[in-house]
Amino acid sequence: MRGKRRDSPGRQDNPDKFMRFNTLSAFLSAKPEAFLRGPSAMIFAEDPVEIDSTLRHHLDAGFRCVVLLAHPEFRIDPRLDARIERVDYDLTRGESLEAAVNRMIAIAPGAWLYYCYNAEYLFHPFCETRSVGEMLAFHTEERRDAMLTYVVDLYAGDLDAAPDAVSLEDAWLDKSGYYALARKDAANHYHPKERQLDFFGGLRWRYEEHVPHNRRRIDRISLFRARPGLTLLPDFTFDDEEYNTYACKWHNNLTATICSFRVAKALKRNPGSTYEIGNFRWHNSAPFEWQSRQLLDLGLMEPGQWF
Repeated sequence: MRGKRRDSPGRQDNPDKFMRFNTLSAFLSAKPEAFLRGPSAMIFAEDPVEIDSTLRHHLDAGFRCVVLLAHPEFRIDPRLDARIERVDYDLTRGESLEAAVNRMIAIAPGAWLYYCYNAEYLFHPFCETRSVGEMLAFHTEERRDAMLTYVVDLYAGDLDAAPDAVSLEDAWLDKSGYYALARKDAANHYHPKERQLDFFGGLRWRYEEHVPHNRRRIDRISLFRARPGLTLLPDFTFDDEEYNTYACKWHNNLTATICSFRVAKALKRNPGSTYEIGNFRWHNSAPFEWQSRQLLDLGLMEPGQWF
């Protein structure tokens, strides 16, 4: 399929002879078959950190199509090029994740889609032996069109060795300090929204003085089924309220976790916080084991009725 599109409008050679789409519009016009079928992952690169490991992780998770949206100068392992779709997309110049996701929703009705940033890694229950496709097939059978994901902060255990706070070999997470509050309904201040909660914890909670109020939540609707007119909002929720629920009305449903270095990176890059943080570790830190059982045991994702 890639060979058939080598001369498609909008594709160009980069210095390593890779082929890619030089605009999002070119990708949307091409309508790659694998992306339309799903499940597909959209990886948005804010910087060059751990792009390769992010791509490999989501390829191994079982996504049929992995799309990298990144600055043209961000380099990746050439061996990954044949396994992904690449789109030139510059988040540093005002292009937004939600705008791109909404445009991609429009071409793939019915497909399961997922989005995250670089240095973020999706874990779902039993992911060591079951693919993301198997999980979403079960979720679909439960008549669910979206899945709640918790963004769990990862951070390097030794900031002297990893000053950007990113270390796959020495990654840590908070094993407690997570909580939820009822989600307020702007149309009815006396009743919270049904089956919706705002979740907090991790580095955004421990260093909240450095995090804007509207960015402290750790919940995202990162896995969802595209349909015409569906819109992702800037706060990582959708305009369809049912998509924002954590479970159906009858029983608990599956949830997943995105283990992310994004907040740790930002806190160490921000001049207002970097000099106040000598170490992210505290008495409730634990080494991250890179497997789903740890996250299940900590209550950071829910297997629902899937055993």
